[in-house]
Amino acid sequence: MMSYGLTTRVLHADRQGDIEHGAVHKPMHPSAAYRYDDVNDLVGVFQNTRAGYSYARQGTPTTAALEAKVNLLEGGRGTVSFATGMGALAALFTTLLRAGDHLVSSQYIFGNTNSLLGTLQALGVEVSMVDATDAQAVAQAIRPNTRMVFVETIANPGTQIADLAGIGELCRERGLLYVVDNTISTPYLYRPAVHGAGLVMNSLTKYICGHGNALGGAITDTGCFDWSNYPGISEVYRKGDPANWGLMQLRKKGLRDMGATLSSESAHRIAVGAETLALRMERACHNALTLARRLAEHPGVARVHYAGLATHPQHARATEYFGVGVGEGRREPRYGALLSVELAEGLDCLAFLNALDIVVLSTHLGDSRTLALPAAHTIYHEMGPVKRAQMGIPDSLVRVSVGIEDTADLVADFERGLAAVMDVRRPAA
Repeated sequence: MMSYGLTTRVLHADRQGDIEHGAVHKPMHPSAAYRYDDVNDLVGVFQNTRAGYSYARQGTPTTAALEAKVNLLEGGRGTVSFATGMGALAALFTTLLRAGDHLVSSQYIFGNTNSLLGTLQALGVEVSMVDATDAQAVAQAIRPNTRMVFVETIANPGTQIADLAGIGELCRERGLLYVVDNTISTPYLYRPAVHGAGLVMNSLTKYICGHGNALGGAITDTGCFDWSNYPGISEVYRKGDPANWGLMQLRKKGLRDMGATLSSESAHRIAVGAETLALRMERACHNALTLARRLAEHPGVARVHYAGLATHPQHARATEYFGVGVGEGRREPRYGALLSVELAEGLDCLAFLNALDIVVLSTHLGDSRTLALPAAHTIYHEMGPVKRAQMGIPDSLVRVSVGIEDTADLVADFERGLAAVMDVRRPAA
């Protein structure tokens, strides 16, 4: 099916394998255990000489079907799914890094990921946080014991765009494992493999699922990294084709040993959601660009952070990196569906949020509904003011995950909310 477009291939991905009873979707397999008539087959599954399932902690036919879809989206060599996006990152860092190793990370990363890196440091892994919008800053942080470089494509919530191409070239030259969190841009708008990322993480909970009804995460091996020289692979997994070593260790250590296993029910929901990724992203990106432009001109707004605006520091970079139609002889930029807004001085961002009607006041990203929250007061509260300042998160920042509502309704809701707080600030005659 390689001659078809991305959505067509995802929609019909399950049909490329056997589906029980002619079902259109791969059904859910809730069984925890899997039997074999010949014990030699069971032995082969345990020793990785035969394909199959032994215990659901390491995967089921349902999670395998989802992994095939994610792998198709990313154009990868193989994918492993996890219970959450954070479960995927925790497995990646703790199974591929050891005490004494050094990790270079962007300083513009998700708050929980930042907390996870603190845990890594407590376990003996050295971590340097740098401004990843500048590949030179990454280069200056590299040490003899550096093993990995980690970045997000579009930072949450500040929307900074990492120098994905420059960092990829740097990692290739130095032989470093380049890991990219592609959650905010999604594989519909960008494939990190084009810039040499060896591993790609997607929080499946977000845009790929798209409906806020299932948790999940995935790590995809792009085939860009040579695992034969990576010191973090245990001897027990240095068997067979080296191209499989990284994912094998992730599956065995991250799933079998740590148990961050995606349930079949969640895998089924995410797999169905993935079928409409392109449709949802097109509408959400359109809504986000329209809303960003209107808010940027509003007197109640001091600043809008959105890469689709020409005023964004990395607008040209985002235009180069993110878009649709690359494999079809065309290139149409898209800038994602995440934006952040700083209100004008004197306006209360909490009162503004309470004045909204359509917008859902909630944490989460990538839902079909538009979601908003005060970033400094909620998901980044634990960091404290100094860390927030380093990440470019002022107290007045409102993060908005734009959904697929009718555009005019969404714009009107924000304008009503701003009018409400501006009326409160206006002095009486």
